[in-house]
Amino acid sequence: MAGVTAVPTVDELRIRGLAAGLDAMGVAPAEPFAGTRRHLEERRAAGLHGGMHFTYGNPARSTDPSRTVPGARALVVGARHYRRADPPAPDQPVGAVARYARSDHYGALRRALGEVAAALHAAGWQARVLCDDNALVDREAAHRAGLGWYGKNANLLLPGQGSWFVLGSVVTDAPLETNPEPVADGCGSCVRCIDACPTGAIVAPGVVDARRCLAWLVQARGTFPVEYRVALGGRLYGCDDCQEVCPPNRTADRRQPPAEGPDEEAWVSLVDLLAATDEELLARHGRWYIPRREARWLRRNALVALGNVGDAEDPTVVETLRRYTGGDDEVLAEHAAWSTHRLASRASLNATEST
Repeated sequence: MAGVTAVPTVDELRIRGLAAGLDAMGVAPAEPFAGTRRHLEERRAAGLHGGMHFTYGNPARSTDPSRTVPGARALVVGARHYRRADPPAPDQPVGAVARYARSDHYGALRRALGEVAAALHAAGWQARVLCDDNALVDREAAHRAGLGWYGKNANLLLPGQGSWFVLGSVVTDAPLETNPEPVADGCGSCVRCIDACPTGAIVAPGVVDARRCLAWLVQARGTFPVEYRVALGGRLYGCDDCQEVCPPNRTADRRQPPAEGPDEEAWVSLVDLLAATDEELLARHGRWYIPRREARWLRRNALVALGNVGDAEDPTVVETLRRYTGGDDEVLAEHAAWSTHRLASRASLNATEST
């Protein structure tokens, strides 16, 4: 290949990647993920994708690295830890944000992988970073690179460290040494994640029905399914339940208790969110996946959450719901009406229990 000076060693790339912020790195061959493609197509045909486009939209592309870099030979796969302690919740109705979305963890991962790609570019090879991108199934890339095993909740778990990681890859045509040792299953007979899922979305080990998964439903367009609104609780974006109960994660937390992220937004005031303009919401939360960049879907989530965690005697909460119930957006009006009834039923139950 013209311009090539040398092939960097895997150790050289690992040193560079870890210095740039990766917590783990491995290399996998860039062969098509035939089994993964079959699973995606089967699950999409069964409707388990719930309309999700990410990696399901074009399985032929998202399972073939050569579609991104012609002649691809290797995947340099990186993982970056994002587990942080929960800060105290404010004394007001707030929506919870999943840990991966509290700050730009993918941005930090992308920059670290960019350092690896830069080393390959400098040696004359093609290299492209894919991070939170529907062009590649990152969990399968990480599995093939020997970083971890698939848990029953379909997350990848790293030995001794758990699943609180964002994953990404550098696709390259450099002939890197790829001989990863597969990581043995570490779940055994444990089914805590399956039992803990608030909606029963884990329908079989490693199989998630997105139509029930709260982490997807808060990102999907349309009406939030009535049957899962109570289960949403105070969540605004994402759901961490299946990871919270995972024994490897809990063990890792005991060994090294996570620090609180100073720049992270774990809680969002629901009343403030519902009072903000579209421009303000997109400026604050634009790194999240918001369908078609329409802030109404954040408001929909906030309205459901407010019905679950708000106070029926709080005049600000009552006025917020009244305003949306009488608003022009029929979808938001319906969710506000549901939340109003939900608050009333909670208040009635509390009154009964206190007598």
